[in-house]
Amino acid sequence: MASSLTKDSTLPGTPGSGKTFFGHPRGLATLFMTEMWERFSYYGMKALLTVYLLSGGPDAGKASMGGGLAMDVATTTVIVSVYSAMVYLLAMPGGWLGDRVWGPRKTVTIAAVTIMSGHIVLALPGGQAPFFAGLALVAAGSGLLKANISTMVGHLYDGPDDPRRDGGFTIFYMGINAGAFFAPLAIGTVGQEVNWHLGFGMAAVGMAIGLAAFLIGTRNLSPKSDIVPKPLSSEERSSWLRRGLTWMLVAAVFYGIVGFTGHFTLNWAMIPLTIIGLVVPAGVLLRIKRDKDLSAVEQSKMSGYIWFFVAAAVFWMIYDQGASTVQAFGEGKASGSLLGFDFPSSWYQSLNPLFIMALAPVFAWVWLWLNRKGKEPSTIVKFAMALVLIGVSFFFFLIPLGMAANGQAVSPMWLVGIYFIQTVGELCLSPVGLSVTTKMAPAKYASQMMGVWFLAVTAGDSITSLLSNPAIAGVDLSGTSAVFAEAALAALAGFAVWMYRRKVKSLMGDVH
Repeated sequence: MASSLTKDSTLPGTPGSGKTFFGHPRGLATLFMTEMWERFSYYGMKALLTVYLLSGGPDAGKASMGGGLAMDVATTTVIVSVYSAMVYLLAMPGGWLGDRVWGPRKTVTIAAVTIMSGHIVLALPGGQAPFFAGLALVAAGSGLLKANISTMVGHLYDGPDDPRRDGGFTIFYMGINAGAFFAPLAIGTVGQEVNWHLGFGMAAVGMAIGLAAFLIGTRNLSPKSDIVPKPLSSEERSSWLRRGLTWMLVAAVFYGIVGFTGHFTLNWAMIPLTIIGLVVPAGVLLRIKRDKDLSAVEQSKMSGYIWFFVAAAVFWMIYDQGASTVQAFGEGKASGSLLGFDFPSSWYQSLNPLFIMALAPVFAWVWLWLNRKGKEPSTIVKFAMALVLIGVSFFFFLIPLGMAANGQAVSPMWLVGIYFIQTVGELCLSPVGLSVTTKMAPAKYASQMMGVWFLAVTAGDSITSLLSNPAIAGVDLSGTSAVFAEAALAALAGFAVWMYRRKVKSLMGDVH
């Protein structure tokens, strides 16, 4: 593979065929930069999210800067979980808008502007109103961008059999993790040590740079990215617009009445969104499973896929607490110093992308090495391993929880260990899950199944929100008993998946 930016493209006629980006079409550089800066803005803001919500409240760190929203851990966990759930839920309508209305390139442009606007609103002082408005804009923009920019990477290559395709997605994936790694170090430091809103403003600047890179390099993208694959007819467009405006009017009237009568609380928004985050994934899976157009083989594969989906939902339920429950523990109960070096707690969010960049090549090599020996674990066994590992991470979490019970500040290395174990689990599940989703997708739903995979994250985060919300279950997810229960649940789920591996394998048909 060429490593020069000045060598000819291997496929004449490909966008940017005169020059290459590490042997790939020049458009990959454009999308790499766009996604890296978008992830920089997204993960920078997310690194601040928990500590900003806690700041000034009963669960903030002793040396925490004031000026936040002074919420407790339970409410913070609900907000962070619902936000994450909505980002992944909105990836499906985002993909639909790219396929049916705007085309991928225009959708990504609109998404970047929406995300940047959200960060600008977050940068405004004024308490809860601008904060939640900004959060909603960032979630909507991220949903619009997520599926469409990956589609555009695929457009750069000459079909699925192009030998450069997998390498291109690997380079793109590294851009995601590079942005995610540097964001907490930069935005987290400024936001947590100088001014919260300045940190949010830095996230807006990051997205602005990504948008500029996209617009400047757009000439290097494939012409296919401008095409609307399945455009709505005028009748369909009118119908969707009418339904959308009707639902918006109903919501505006309903919440207007609730607000003007003085009954509105945060749960009027959080609880409906939590329910949506549970009902939609279940409804989508049920609709596909009951589709009579599917062949018997496709029906069998969907039955097998539900096993993977449920396992993934349990995994993400615990994993995504790294940005809420575990992050809150790091802010309030862990020492902010290591080997004499002080650091803000937002830096913990750089650990996962750092470990991914270090371990992903190792895992790829190990799976290949085992495959050559005929000993590579099957997909279902890898899922079982991921569940057991995510359970182990929370069993490990019990140790610093016990140490901090008497008010002692624990070593940051305990959190490093938690994030490391979780990342190892992620590498057993996430890349494998993406692959098995494409392999098991019914032909009728081939373009939609990636969105279905993202719904597993939505379901997992919605369960976390449901459990943590004091108005529903009211479980103290930062308590020892809850952490133990979640760890045991994950480990038992992993054991159950392993026990039924032959049954699931038979449902998968020719997929391995």
